[in-house]
Amino acid sequence: MDILQIVGLCLVATVIIIVLKSYRPEIAIQISIVTGIVVFFLVVAKLTAVIDLLKELTSRANIDMSYVNILLKIIGIAYIAEFGAEVCRDAGETSIASKIELAAKVIIVVLAVPIMTSLLELIIRIMP
Repeated sequence: MDILQIVGLCLVATVIIIVLKSYRPEIAIQISIVTGIVVFFLVVAKLTAVIDLLKELTSRANIDMSYVNILLKIIGIAYIAEFGAEVCRDAGETSIASKIELAAKVIIVVLAVPIMTSLLELIIRIMP
């Protein structure tokens, strides 16, 4: 049912943006940003249940919670960067959108270093 509300909101916003784009493009971009933020907040409530489940499973499996936190940060960065890049593309700034995506990729690689290090250490211990 939530998806119907989200799709409905986005369709209404799209119609408004299309109408306003020719008269007031700056307001059209602002409506796009606000719509994205509203959708984000509607979805965040659903994500808390998933995060709680991951924390519970992680504690039962005796997995270091820092790895799960890193993965959640990486997912968050990917979504935020995609949102920012799409807003820039909507405004006609594809080069800035590409810079956002590049920055996100670099930050993700930097955040993933502890996980990659741990994985390589495990492989080295397993190998004779």
